[in-house]
Order: sequence, then structure tokens, then C-alpha cells
Amino acid sequence: MSIEIFNGTMQKFGAPDTVIHQFQHWSLLLRPAQLTLGALVLVAHEPVQSFSALSSASFAELQIVTGKIDFALKKAFQYDKLNYLMLMMVDPDVHFHVIPRYAQIREFVGKSFRDAGWPGVPDFSEVNETDSNTNQQIIKYLISCWE
Repeated sequence: MSIEIFNGTMQKFGAPDTVIHQFQHWSLLLRPAQLTLGALVLVAHEPVQSFSALSSASFAELQIVTGKIDFALKKAFQYDKLNYLMLMMVDPDVHFHVIPRYAQIREFVGKSFRDAGWPGVPDFSEVNETDSNTNQQIIKYLISCWE
């Protein structure tokens, strides 16, 4: 499915280069600043700035989308917990930060990824340094784990 909807929030998070999957009402992107290995952003396509303003179709699809995200991230990186954070303080489009949480350091493509906030809230001030090549490898691996 090629929808090619790139609102301001998606563009801020690197779309189209960071898109993992586009659904009818949502797009899933790799978060370029990897708080933890596999940190994502799930962005609504509807031009609304309030979660409650989304259509019932968006809400219905959200159940399907989160199931697919949970499955792919668990298969790819065996997270310990998964956080969906809807902060919307800077970027007004409805979106979630999807943060896999890890009690132990994870290794991927020769790099170590730590969860600086574990076991508390995610620490947005601490990111795991990656480059565009590493991010593309994470995207390709997640796509290969997609159900």
C-alpha cells in the first residue's frame, strides 16, 4: 500500500526515508534519535490535533496497528516492556512515541543500545548514537519481522 501522506510530524521524523509501514489511517516511522533500539513514531494521517478528534476508523485501525507493532518489535528485539507515549508538546499532529524498553543492553549491527531510563520513564535526553546507515538497517530488519 503506497499512501505517501507526509504531514509535518512525519517530515520532522524523517519521512519518507524513515517510513516502515503506511496503513490507511496511520504511518509508522523509525525515530531517527534512537532512545532505545527500535524506537518508533506512530503518526495519524488525519489533520487533527487532539486524540479525541480522530475518526472511529482511525481508532479501529489503531488496534490492528498496535498488534502488528508489538509482534514485529518483540520478534526483532525481544523487548521487556513496550511504552506508547502520546506527548504532543512540540509536534501538534496526533502521534505516539513507541519505545521498546530493555532491562539489559541490546546489540545490533555491532552497536550497543542501552535504555537509559530503565526501569523508570524513558529518558529523552539520552539517545543511542546512530547514523543513517544504522537506521536503515534497523528499518530493513523491522520490515523483515513484519507479519
